[in-house]
Amino acid sequence: MWKDLDISVEKTSHPKPRPAEDKLGFGKHFTDHMFLMEWNRDQGWHNARIAPNQPFLMDPASTVLHYGQAIFEGLKAYRADDGQILLFRAQDNFNRMNDGAVRMSMPRFSVDQALKALKALVYLDRDWVPKADGASLYLRPIMIGMDPYLGLKSAETYLFYIIMSPVGAYYAEGFSPTKIFVCQDYVRAVKGGVGHVKTSGNYAAALLASKKAVEAGYTQVLWLDACERKYVEEVGTSNIFFNINDTLITPPLAGSILGGITRNSVIQLLKSWDITVEERPITIDEVIAASQDGSLKESFATGTAAVISPVGELFYDQETYQINRGETGALSLRLYEELQAIQFGRAEDPFGWTVRVG
Repeated sequence: MWKDLDISVEKTSHPKPRPAEDKLGFGKHFTDHMFLMEWNRDQGWHNARIAPNQPFLMDPASTVLHYGQAIFEGLKAYRADDGQILLFRAQDNFNRMNDGAVRMSMPRFSVDQALKALKALVYLDRDWVPKADGASLYLRPIMIGMDPYLGLKSAETYLFYIIMSPVGAYYAEGFSPTKIFVCQDYVRAVKGGVGHVKTSGNYAAALLASKKAVEAGYTQVLWLDACERKYVEEVGTSNIFFNINDTLITPPLAGSILGGITRNSVIQLLKSWDITVEERPITIDEVIAASQDGSLKESFATGTAAVISPVGELFYDQETYQINRGETGALSLRLYEELQAIQFGRAEDPFGWTVRVG
C-alpha cells in the first residue's frame, strides 16, 4: 500500500533540448520525465516510478477509450526570484481529484504521497521551470481505467501518471478583456451528473459550442443551466464572477459546476479585503439588466491557465453588451497581480497556499 511504497527513478539518457522561453505557448512541449503508478484490486497502488517521458502501451479495449473513466487536474510550478520552485495549492488539486475518483468509481490515493511524488518529479526536471516573467511549468496528473474489457463496469486496473509542460505567460501581449458568447443551444452539465468533476468527457462535450463561439469572433462560451437555460454556470473552462453594486457574485457549487481552486483563492482574497462575496444563483437576465443600468461594474473568469480573465463583452440572444466599456476592471487587475505575486513568491502568503520544492 501507499505507506510502504517507494518511488524508483530512471533518469533519461537523452535529455530533450529545451524550447525558447519566448515561444512556449501552452501544452506544446513536455519535460524529460513523467511519474507513473498502477492500481489493481490485489495490490492496490504499486510500481510507483519516475521514468523518461515516453509513450506507453494500451490495449485497444481499454476502459478509458470506451467508457470515459478518466479524471485529471491542472496546476502549476513557479520559479521565484530567488530561484526556488513553488507549487500553488497542489494538495487542494489532489483532494479534488480524489473527490472526482469517488464520483467516477475509481480508486482514491494518498494525497501526501502524491504530493511527495510530484515534488520529486518537479525537482528532477527543475531546469524546465521557465525563468521568463509570467511563464510557469504546467503539471497534469491523470488517472485512467485500463481494463481490456468491453462490458460496462468500473475498471479493475488503473494507471495514474503526471506529465509536465513549460508554458508561456498567458497575457503575453497584455492583460486584456475577453469577449464571451452566451450559449443557448447546448449545455455543459446537469445537477446529479459529473459537471463538478474534472473528467475528460465534460471537455469533449464543450468543443462544438466553443468552436462556434470562436468562429463568431468570441473567445469563450458562457454556459447556462441545463434545465431552464437561464442561470449562469461557467465560462469556458473557468468560473465566473460579476461585480454588481460592489458585491461580487458567483454561481454556487451545486453539482454542475467545477469547484475551481482559483475560484476559491479569489473568494478568500476578496473576503480578506472586506469585499462582499455572494455565492448564489444568478440569471443571465440579471446580468444583462445590470449591464444596461450600469450596476455591473466588471466581470472576470478564474482558472489555472489565465488566473484572472477580465470580461469586456457579452453576446446574448443576438445582442452585444459591453462591460466596463470593454476595459479591464480595477478589481480584476488587483486580484491578478496579488495572486501572481503569491504564486511567484513575491508577496506574503498568509493563506499557506505555496509549497517549496526541494
